[in-house]
Amino acid sequence: MSSDGVVNLKDKLDLFAETWTPKIIGELNGQQVKLAKLEGELMWHSHADEDELFLVLEGSLTLQMRDCEVTLNPGEMYIVPRGVEHNPIAAPGTSVLLFEPAQTKHTGEHVTERTVVDQERI
Repeated sequence: MSSDGVVNLKDKLDLFAETWTPKIIGELNGQQVKLAKLEGELMWHSHADEDELFLVLEGSLTLQMRDCEVTLNPGEMYIVPRGVEHNPIAAPGTSVLLFEPAQTKHTGEHVTERTVVDQERI
């Protein structure tokens, strides 16, 4: 077995600086693995048909939902269930690994100038 498929998350994070622009770093079984740098507030949105996994690598991420709030620190993860409206809010310097179906739209059906339509593979 070869080590050709090894992905160094820190090296990948060093390739970009922009926030709220997920980068695809891998795919498996119809799912995409993404990295993103986050800071501040994104927007309220939901994904009607897809669950979304957030794993905090650095910093702190609060996921506001209409009936509760979850704060994640490095090494912690949370899965936002499909259809649940959420608003991610991140401390400066936050980075996350995302795991979601390939068809998941960045901000669901709520599209603004911050929505990333074509996510880059790095």
